[in-house]
Amino acid sequence: MTYRRAYEFSVSPPELWDVIGEVDQFEGWWPWLEEFRLEGDSLKEGAVLHGVIAPPLPYRMRIQIELTRCEPPRRIEALIHGDLEGEASLDLRARGTGSGVEVAWTVEMIQRPMRLADRMAHPFLQWGHDRVVEITVAGFRRRLGSAD
Repeated sequence: MTYRRAYEFSVSPPELWDVIGEVDQFEGWWPWLEEFRLEGDSLKEGAVLHGVIAPPLPYRMRIQIELTRCEPPRRIEALIHGDLEGEASLDLRARGTGSGVEVAWTVEMIQRPMRLADRMAHPFLQWGHDRVVEITVAGFRRRLGSAD
């Protein structure tokens, strides 16, 4: 699955980066995230995020996200391991008084049943993926106190 999309937020990149760094709040913002923990003391190169993705579909995926590049407040690059394998990036750019954020990832499902389900019901799995992304963005917007 390949995904690339841009979002706008009403706060500056440094302000948005600070919110992204509130990893202890992630499970509260996003009902799709379970058993979350950070291996390391902050979002920096070498840190590893562990968690379970529980989309609005009857499956769960355990993942580890290894941060391979962090350039506060501009860029994160990561490798994804576990039930998904791939890579991801997040780019923040100043847009007036706010931020433009581009997120991108390419992941492959590793679980055999999920690979089969994707072949047979890709639109359904894409729908679940897109709901998780929408919930993630809405969680950040709520935290920022904006309706961007």
